[in-house]
Amino acid sequence: VQLQASGGGLVQTGGSLRLSCVASGSIFSINYMGWHRQAPGKQRELVASITRSGNTVYADFVKGRFTISIDNAKNTVYLQMNSLKPEDTAVYYCNAGLMGPRDWGKGTQVTVSS
Repeated sequence: VQLQASGGGLVQTGGSLRLSCVASGSIFSINYMGWHRQAPGKQRELVASITRSGNTVYADFVKGRFTISIDNAKNTVYLQMNSLKPEDTAVYYCNAGLMGPRDWGKGTQVTVSS
């Protein structure tokens, strides 16, 4: 599976960004898609995940601010990020798999200025 993410950029505190990730290749093997992030000097951490049936999981630090969604027809997962904070600055990685992260895309940089 190949994953192509887009939508990162520079935004001010309180702003919004929408990340997109399109899957291609062996998409029949995908039931799970998600986003992780990695800030400088920190470990990669889960942000949010979703299954094709719409079951979602969110990290506590994004609940109420971020929304993950999936378009099964387009094999695309979205991450709507609102009320962004400087601590959200990180490289965001899209991932996909059958029951968890298996394939990873190249990251997209999100920078939130204070």
